Amino acid sequence: MNECCDWTKNDPLMLAYHDNRWCQPCHDDTELFAMLCLEGQQAGLSWSTIIHKEAAIRNAFDGFDISIVARYNEQKIETLLRNPEIIRSRAKIRAAVRNAKAVQQIVSSGEFKSFDDYVWHFTEGKQIVHHLKKLSEMPAKDELSETVSKDLKKRGFSFVGPVIGYSFLQGVGVIDDHLDGCPCKAEG
Repeated sequence: MNECCDWTKNDPLMLAYHDNRWCQPCHDDTELFAMLCLEGQQAGLSWSTIIHKEAAIRNAFDGFDISIVARYNEQKIETLLRNPEIIRSRAKIRAAVRNAKAVQQIVSSGEFKSFDDYVWHFTEGKQIVHHLKKLSEMPAKDELSETVSKDLKKRGFSFVGPVIGYSFLQGVGVIDDHLDGCPCKAEG
């Protein structure tokens, strides 16, 4: 294992996430929404916790179908709060519902054709490839994540601070922070 994978801690699920999803450009609205919610679920926890609960979280949240999550009512929220397989935080569950409604608003406003168009407009559709030599060079947030966070909050999203925003941008491939020399690194 090279230093690029040190954060996977020899964990097969974390390694699979690193090798197959992390920093890989995503253009699917449902998956973009799912990753935003999963990153919000991570607040105060480790990404490993989320990865190990991911299948259960996705199942409990109806595959993160935006139109379904946007219609969750108090009864559904209470059902989720009783599910021991997921992160049982009322604030995080409410954030997912609120964020689903905000995604719908972005699309219905006509300003963007899709959530994908919205997410990628910040970089004009281009992936930002950082050239990092070691993990300690990787920031927790940057100017882009500050901008994205501010805009998301303005549009009614929650659990989208700049640190969560940065992790989200990595998770959906807007930012590629694989270390130089990592076989998963994008060209550029």
